[in-house]
Amino acid sequence: MAIIDWNGSDVPEVLRHLPAGRYVVEPLDKQPSLSSAEEEGLIEALASLRAGKGLEHEQARARVLKRA
Repeated sequence: MAIIDWNGSDVPEVLRHLPAGRYVVEPLDKQPSLSSAEEEGLIEALASLRAGKGLEHEQARARVLKRA
């Protein structure tokens, strides 16, 4: 997903390089807010990363692919 600011007349640079095809563009008037559980989860995850308990990209990717 890409979020763009558009003046209503000029084609944004980010759209000029897209391949031909059909796209859905809809206005984003209000960004969804996180639930308190989601926000708390993110805070816990950041604290864990800051404490050095994070995974390398390839380790995380391998775990995700095992679940698929």
